[in-house]
Amino acid sequence: MPLFASGRERRLWLWTLAVVVGIYATIGFGSTVAGVLREGGLIEASLFLGAMALVGATVVAQGLRARPGGVEVAVALGVAVVYVLVLMRVASPVERSHLIEYSVLAVFVYEALTERASQGRRVPSPALLAVFATALVGTVDECVQWLAPSRVFDPVDIVFNALAAVMAVLASRALGWARRRTSGATPG
Repeated sequence: MPLFASGRERRLWLWTLAVVVGIYATIGFGSTVAGVLREGGLIEASLFLGAMALVGATVVAQGLRARPGGVEVAVALGVAVVYVLVLMRVASPVERSHLIEYSVLAVFVYEALTERASQGRRVPSPALLAVFATALVGTVDECVQWLAPSRVFDPVDIVFNALAAVMAVLASRALGWARRRTSGATPG
């Protein structure tokens, strides 16, 4: 039996790996880059552009299979409003980046698991597994930061990363519901 149930699942796991590598790659030099950006007044713009790149990658990975209907557009706008409100309430640019990074990671994991399940493979509770896997990546990230001299271990970040995963999976499920409703398909 092949490792991946489909080509789409394989692509989604590769995107997941790319996001995890990106998250872990910042451990050694993340605070240095943030300091340079902060001094130049560029941290907000850089985070915004980075967020848009991650969101764009997520949209491409999910695939724009069909033209969205009215319900799907309404749900997408609702999700966007919730994310904007949360981003506005979070004071720290670092916390904002965590929300974006771990949301994107959770969507890729969730989509890969649901793709696997849709191909007939056994995947118990893809939503819970996606949240757990994303929270685990965030926990490992924080634990590695504990060992890095230029970084700080923060248990609040672990909780925030898990909450970002929950938000992303709920948003993905809501969009999936709207997509099925628009297309008239029944849930699998």
